[in-house]
Amino acid sequence: MTGPMTKRFWKLAPMAVLISILAACAQKTPPPPPPPVVVIPPLPQPPMGAPENMRIPEVAENGVRKTVNTDVSSAQAVWNLRSAFNVAALNCVEPEYAAVLEGYKGFLKVHDKSLDKANAELNKSFSGAFGGREGIRQRETYQTQVYNFFAVPPVKTTFCEAAMQIASEIALLPAGQLEGYAPQGLAKIEAPFMDFFNAYDQYRADLAAWHAKYGGIVVIAPERRAEAVTPQ
Repeated sequence: MTGPMTKRFWKLAPMAVLISILAACAQKTPPPPPPPVVVIPPLPQPPMGAPENMRIPEVAENGVRKTVNTDVSSAQAVWNLRSAFNVAALNCVEPEYAAVLEGYKGFLKVHDKSLDKANAELNKSFSGAFGGREGIRQRETYQTQVYNFFAVPPVKTTFCEAAMQIASEIALLPAGQLEGYAPQGLAKIEAPFMDFFNAYDQYRADLAAWHAKYGGIVVIAPERRAEAVTPQ
């Protein structure tokens, strides 16, 4: 047969063969490799079992973290040290911290005149700044902040350890020298809280970095549908 149909057949045959070859090649193309496995580290957690979104004193532009103990007068340093020691005596009740309560009792007896002097100076200072009754209210409000500062639960263990050191040092402090010792003693008993605040700032930075790197990754569980990691 050499008619028109035969000629058309021979023209179409190469195309049909090409299509068959391409189809065969397509069927034999291996599937793409699976995406690389991404190991996602655990979500950063607050230090010392602290709650999330905890408010802590911020670091000022000069690099100093301002707390209730920052830039206080000599009398206020004495009274804040007394307040910290008082919180420790009430909260550090485990047997290993027995020296704290005993030290506090001795502190009140040996340094009673220095404490009375500081108390009188603070009453005068607040009264002069705010007036009689308002001065009392302002001082009580501030003093509540001081007590709350030294009672932050996550810091209890390291706070009690610092209080043990303070109790040992104050036990050797002669009467009349409390005012000179108060600033350094206050700094020592405040140090565990500053360390905690620094650790909490680092936690917040680590958490932000975790969300920036892993917050949008899709996790594919075996034999289950893909689920996106939801930032927390």
